[in-house]
Order: sequence, then C-alpha cells, then structure tokens
Amino acid sequence: MNALRDAIDSATAVFADAGIDSARYDAEELAAHAAGTDRGRLALLDPPGDVFFGRYRELVAARRSRIPLQHLVGTAAFGPVTLHVGPGVFIPRPETEAMLEWVLKAARTQGFPPPSVIVDACTGSGALAIALAASLPDARVLAVDDSLTALSYAQRNCADTSVELIRADVTAPGVLSELAGRVDLLVSNPPYIPEGAELDPEVAQHDPAHALFGGPDGMSVITPLAALAARLLRPGGLFAVEHDDTTAAATVETVCSTGSFDHVVSRSDLTGRPRFVTAVRNG
Repeated sequence: MNALRDAIDSATAVFADAGIDSARYDAEELAAHAAGTDRGRLALLDPPGDVFFGRYRELVAARRSRIPLQHLVGTAAFGPVTLHVGPGVFIPRPETEAMLEWVLKAARTQGFPPPSVIVDACTGSGALAIALAASLPDARVLAVDDSLTALSYAQRNCADTSVELIRADVTAPGVLSELAGRVDLLVSNPPYIPEGAELDPEVAQHDPAHALFGGPDGMSVITPLAALAARLLRPGGLFAVEHDDTTAAATVETVCSTGSFDHVVSRSDLTGRPRFVTAVRNG
C-alpha cells in the first residue's frame, strides 16, 4: 500500500506541475480506474502488482499531456447520473448542474400535468435529458442534436431510459414543428463560447468545436434557440438556456426581444458566475 500511496503522491505532483487544478483527485481517480475499483476503496486494496503500475504510468502520462480525465476513465458524472463520454462529444460540466437544479425545482413547484413534454436541445451526451428523465419519470423527454458522434454516445447513455433521441439542427427554420405549442420545458446547454476565447487544453484540444463555439459573440445558437422556445412552448412553459459568463445581458435581451416571455431572469452557477437565463412563455 505504501507503493500505491507513493505512486499517487508522485502523480499528484506531476499533475500540479502540469497546471492541473484537480491534481490529487485526478491521481486518485486514475489509480482507482487502473485497479478496477472506486476511489473511496483505494485504501482497502491489496498491494497492486507490476501490471497495475505499468497501466497507471500510462494513464498519468496521458493526463499530464492534458487529455481529459473523463476520456481516460470513459465516464463523467452529472447530477444523479454517470455518462459514457469520449472523443467527439462534449464533457458535461458541474456548472450546468445549477441549471438542472433550478429546472427541477421549478418543474415540481409548477407541477407539470402528465404527460408533460420536455425538450433538451443540443443534448450532446444526453446529460440533461437523462437527468431530467430520471427525476421526472412521467415526462416525455426528447433529446435533440445534429452531431452523429454525439448522438452515438447519447444512444448508449439513453439505452435504459425513456429518452427519445432526435437528430436535428435546432437552428433550422421549422425544426420540431410537430411540437409547436405543446412543450412544457425547453432546456439547452448549447455552443456559446465566443470565438477566440482562451480555453484550457482539455477543452480546446479535446471537446468538439461544434459543441463549444457560438460565433463571434457566442450568440449564434442562443438566438435561434430563443425563437424555437417561443414557438414550441405552451403558455406557462419554461425555458432555460446556458450561456457564456460574458453574455448574460445579451442572452436576457435576446429572450426578451422575442416578445414571447415573461419573468426573464439571469441566474448564476455554483461559483457565483452568471451562467443561465430562465423565462416563462407568456400568453
């Protein structure tokens, strides 16, 4: 066990030197992954052998090169669910959990009458859709994305759920027209980073650009999403959309400019940064 602890300590130092903020956590997660156990059970392991240490060295070298931890272990936690992720699909972030929590609280307070309809636009790995379906089991949840690679991950993640996957471009005119006026909740974590923004290597080199960038001002997907929400939501339906922390005011203005929403509010994530806007369909 001393050899394992020493290896984890060494990996922690390597990651810290590489500028990785979560150095200790990542070192322990990779050790658990190499050993086929959970991080909390590392102290209970029998002394590992050469096979483990060889594998662990490979994982540490890969993480040191800034390959995302989630790509190395193959999964990412989001709210109440664990998702399969890898190259070609956006890794869900803890910041989005603040929007998930707000949406669930609002849905329960408002009491959507079953069968309620929820749309997760730009679903990526299916994170929001699956978490919503798990928490609102009576709802019909549709997850929409235009990326075949992202949908392949979402299909795997949704295999044991009731989530329905749809391949579509949410910015296209008339998309999802069959749902006009019938949706209770539209939620989205769309591409919203302004082009040219500085990003960590894990993001810039490994998250798909299609899922990151929202044009020069970060609004190229949010603007048509606001129009889509106005078209699909029933009166009293809820809209929640994530945005860059520099575009809170622009997102509020865009949602208000549709003339279709009341109670348009900018809300912060768990770190206190402006992160998402919510609104209620009027009429």
